[in-house]
Amino acid sequence: MAVEKKSQQAKETQFQWEGKDKSGKIVKGEIKAAGEASASAQLRRQGINVTKIKKSRNKGKSISQKDLTLFTRQLATMMKAGVPLLQSFDIVGKGHHNPSVSKLLNDIKTDVETGSSLEQAFRKFPLYFDDLFCNLVGAGEAAGILDSLLDRLATYQEKTLAIKSKIKSALFYPVAIIVVAFGITAVIMIFVIPAFKTLFSSFGADLPAPTLVIMAISDFFVANWYLIFGGIGGGLYAFFYYWKRNKQMQRVMDIISLKLPIFGEVIRKATIARWSRTLSTMFAAGVPLVEAFDSVAGAAGNALYFDATKQIQREVSQGGTLVSAMQGTNVFPSMVIQMVSIGEEAGSLDAMLSKVADFYEGEVDDAVASLSSLMEPIIMVVLGTLIGGMVIAMYLPIFKMGQVVG
Repeated sequence: MAVEKKSQQAKETQFQWEGKDKSGKIVKGEIKAAGEASASAQLRRQGINVTKIKKSRNKGKSISQKDLTLFTRQLATMMKAGVPLLQSFDIVGKGHHNPSVSKLLNDIKTDVETGSSLEQAFRKFPLYFDDLFCNLVGAGEAAGILDSLLDRLATYQEKTLAIKSKIKSALFYPVAIIVVAFGITAVIMIFVIPAFKTLFSSFGADLPAPTLVIMAISDFFVANWYLIFGGIGGGLYAFFYYWKRNKQMQRVMDIISLKLPIFGEVIRKATIARWSRTLSTMFAAGVPLVEAFDSVAGAAGNALYFDATKQIQREVSQGGTLVSAMQGTNVFPSMVIQMVSIGEEAGSLDAMLSKVADFYEGEVDDAVASLSSLMEPIIMVVLGTLIGGMVIAMYLPIFKMGQVVG
């Protein structure tokens, strides 16, 4: 039965429709269904007399995390302002620049209109809404504080998105420079040095050793350029392909990333900030501590902290304190453990965890700014040595010839 349901969902198509509602007003929109007949039946159940229906041809762009964060913030703002839920979905969907987001929101709105809870409607789209998102929405619906929890959820998403962008910006600069340096080196080796080689062949004299080495490397590049570029491209593709699909490789890379010089400490601070922010958000929403760790483990984004969270969950479920469980993992700094201890004793764990997240987010900001200042002179020295060394090696015979003539 589960296979049949999945198969049926996979065959659903997006339809654009136009019709009249119960008051005779002309309305239009989009709906997802297995066929035109199914779409018309769904709309009739909603009290709409369909006059026109066709398959939607506008596929739109993919839905990014930024799109979902913006949607959550807009929905929270509208609900706090007293706008009804379905009307909020309608306003946000029609006003969004990405048609794919509009379709997604229309599908969720349709599910809610047909009797599903908001949590159930979100859970039908696990690609976009994870367990943490759905659990918080469910808690908000149950407690009648959906607007407050959506606001907290939007803040959480904004903070998480910001810290991810900081990490990406820290890693992008050196990677971009390495790619540019390799490209320049390849151009010099394949096109520039062979021209010098032709010039030097007319000298009829012995060439300096550095020049011979560079020319030998150039010959290898010229003869095997397709193997070099193909090997590097294929190797990178295979690496990232298996990294995404192989759990063991992900675990190894997560552990290595925390031990990287310079960058490892930034990644560790970002992970602790995300871990603290997630637990604070879940606990403040009234989710029981043991249950909250399921979402926290997944949101940590690192295998080492995933294992540590699961270990903490087991110890807390058996009656242990959160502080002692965190100490036993050996992955949290003493400052974090002390803050959690104070929070447990004072009954303000969510507030203390939020302060920990704020502190480490600030640490990541400072570290990224320092990295940019530190990397610039290092990269200049490396590039200068690489490119300058090749240029000097190729001009040595010319300098030598000038000395002989002089």
